[in-house]
Formats: sequence, C-alpha cells, structure tokens
Amino acid sequence: MPEGHVLEFAGVTKRFGPVTAVDAFSARVEPGVVTGFLGPNGAGKTTSLRILLGLISATDGSATIGGRRYSELTHPLQTVGAALEASSFHPGRTAANHLKVYAHAAGIPVARVDDALGTVGLADVAGRKVGGFSLGMRQRLGLAYTLLGDPGVLVLDEPSNGLDPEGIKWMRGFLRELARQGRTVLVSSHLLAEIQQTAQAVLIIARRRLVFQGSLGELTEEDERSTLVDAPDREALATALSRAGMSFDLLRTGFTVRGVEPTRVGAVAAGAGVALSSLQRRGPALEEIFLDLVNGVRVHTPAAPAPTEETPPAGAAPADAEAPADAETPADAETPADAETPADAETEEQR
Repeated sequence: MPEGHVLEFAGVTKRFGPVTAVDAFSARVEPGVVTGFLGPNGAGKTTSLRILLGLISATDGSATIGGRRYSELTHPLQTVGAALEASSFHPGRTAANHLKVYAHAAGIPVARVDDALGTVGLADVAGRKVGGFSLGMRQRLGLAYTLLGDPGVLVLDEPSNGLDPEGIKWMRGFLRELARQGRTVLVSSHLLAEIQQTAQAVLIIARRRLVFQGSLGELTEEDERSTLVDAPDREALATALSRAGMSFDLLRTGFTVRGVEPTRVGAVAAGAGVALSSLQRRGPALEEIFLDLVNGVRVHTPAAPAPTEETPPAGAAPADAEAPADAETPADAETPADAETPADAETEEQR
C-alpha cells in the first residue's frame, strides 16, 4: 500500500517583482483525510501549489513533501500524482499511448497504464484518440495520469470539473477511498458545496495568507450551532428538554436548542420515550463562513503546524521560473523538468 506523506508549507512567500502573490503561508496537510484547499481568485492558491510541485521557487520559506522539496524526490511520479486543473493532450494519441509516454520516461511498468485507466473508468476507451473525448473523459484521463505511479500523495485542482452528476458522486467516493488507504489527498476547488461533501479538513487562503486550517466542524463556533427538533407531542418534548437542563426556543417549525448536538438531543428524547418527527443540525452555511473569512469579517487564529518527524533535509530550492505577466494569477507553467518527464510529453496545464 502506498505511503502517504505530510505536506508542509513553512513561511512560504512568493514575490513577482513588486507584487506579493503569497505571504508567509504556513500550513500542514496530513495523510488519511481529504483536505480541501479553498481561496478566491488571486489569493495565492495556485501559486502555493506550484511551489509545492516545483513549478516555481519560493522567494522565502519552503514547501515539502514528506520532508523533501519536490526537486529532491527520487521518484516523483511514484511519490506525488498531480493535476493542476486543466490538462493538455495530443488529440491524435490514444488514451493508453498518452499514459505510456509518461510510464516509459518514469520507468513505470506499462501494465500500470491499464490499471490506471481501469481505475478511472476509461478501460473501454483506452484505444480511442483523445481528440474525441468529452471534457469529463479528459478529466478522468488527467486523473489516470496522477495514479500512474501509484503514489501516496495526490494533489488535484478542480477534479470534478466537467463531470456529470454520476461522475461527481464517483469522484467523492474515490477520493475518500484513497484517503482511507492512508494516502495524502489535497483537493483545490472553487465548488464550496462539493468540498463540504468530500473533504474532512480544509485550508482557506485569502489576501495571500492562511485564514483557516482545521476540520469542517471547526469552522463554526459552539454558540453558532443549534439543533432543530420537533415531535408530534411537543409538550412531552419540551418537558424532556427542560429536565435535561437544555434551554430552547419554540418556533413554528419546532424547537431550537442552541449549543447542543443532535445526537445528544435525540438521546434525551429517546430516553423520555418521545417520538421525533424531525431532528437536524443548523448553523452557518459554508459559503457564508467562507465569504466572512475572505472579507475579514470572521477571524480564526490558525493553529501553528505541528512538528513533523519527517525533518526536511538541507537542499537547494527548485530552479526559478520566469515570472508570469499576471503576478497574482500566474500564467500556465510547464511540468517541472526532471528525469521522469519526457521532453516531448504533454504538460499538465493550470489556470
């Protein structure tokens, strides 16, 4: 089973001339969970990922994978599978031949091509030319590329883009299964609702700095959460809640119990023999919280990254890349030059 690695950003700063694209960004991504990476356009999200993957170098600080910079990885494709948003494919190549180019260059057994295509549901079209693929099929092919080396780390940008509802549902379960296997899964997306249904932890970057790191449950304070409960026998339910020391408000739709989880309210009702007609948790929507964090209305104190056992070795940073014209949203960069990436292979482009 591939081993997941801790991804760590330590004081990462990137400047393009007079413009600061990322400012002292520090975060830690753990294996075993799907971590969502959220941020508005121009916040520094894509720049941070490019630094992690060795596409550009940081002006200051470091981004490491299992304690090593990307340029120091012995077998990059077997360690990290990455697809930054959009993919570029040669329209005249078949899906299988597209992956074989990378497999041969990286010293990966060609048998992995069929395995990767089968995993993403493209086994039946392995011999078809990519030029005839739909956007969703191209998205799956890009995902197959990330799985080619059976890596322990997946870094994906907008993986659900172009997928139909069935494909989106499949993607959710697939990413969770990868995390359950102990892999590190970092997913960047603008689809807040999709991250809410897929990820267990989130990083939110705004104004080029980290504004939140933690689980989805930690996004709201205790006093912001409430439980909405109702029963055919409201009088009996009110008596049970009062005896349990729970304060509540009676609304048209039932009782609102603040600061108490639904499981606790349900247990009290069950203990009193009260049948419930509804029981649900209420709190601010992820979109509302996200906008408040981005606009500075809501402030969380990000926890400092915990010490890691994987101590980064001393090593040179990746070679500098040319600064893009748009400093806050850098232009597409090519796949990092290393021994495992062929000169004539298609690049994984990003927005």
